[in-house]
Amino acid sequence: MSAAVPHPRTRTEPAPGRSARRSVGAALFLTAAGAALVLLAGGRTWVEGTAAGVRDAAREQATGQDVTGLPGALAIVGLAALVAVFAVRRAGRTLVAAVLALCGAGVVVGSVTGASDTGALEEKAARTTGLSSAAVEHVSHTPWPWVALAGGVLLLLAGLLALRYGRHWPAMGGRYERDGSPRPRRPRRAPDPERPEEIWKALDRGEDPTGDTAPR
Repeated sequence: MSAAVPHPRTRTEPAPGRSARRSVGAALFLTAAGAALVLLAGGRTWVEGTAAGVRDAAREQATGQDVTGLPGALAIVGLAALVAVFAVRRAGRTLVAAVLALCGAGVVVGSVTGASDTGALEEKAARTTGLSSAAVEHVSHTPWPWVALAGGVLLLLAGLLALRYGRHWPAMGGRYERDGSPRPRRPRRAPDPERPEEIWKALDRGEDPTGDTAPR
């Protein structure tokens, strides 16, 4: 009598649909949070200082939009790219997901370069003093460029999620598409003989109002 050989246990892995649903929620959250941080930081002061050699000069300030408009523009493009991911399929979806990731990377680069930029502050000082060019002194930088950088990182992560799981995400209008199979025809109700208007409508459709609803 031979002993039964036990079957090896198979390790169950989560279904792709569950991972796709989780990645959709994560990508939506990351994109919304990242874009909000970038747009918020863009309206805040990034650098401030005073014009050099000018007595009683007022302290000048430059916001993120003054320093560079690139992070804010890329954040808006990133939001549009995430929406477009659900509107396209196959290669188009991969391309749009790559655009989202590139937007995040562009925000990171723009934030790093803008964190130490004083060009916008010098232009403001020149307009205030009436000089063609004016140097600034006592320059101080705020943490807002790094807030924008954090938003760019979130956008980049959302793009990477879209590249990894985007092919499993649902598409807009997918539930309304036909699969090619004929739709079942609903049987027509026989016209009420007590209502002449229903009899005339049945005659217009080519039906027998006496009970046979098949077109003639």
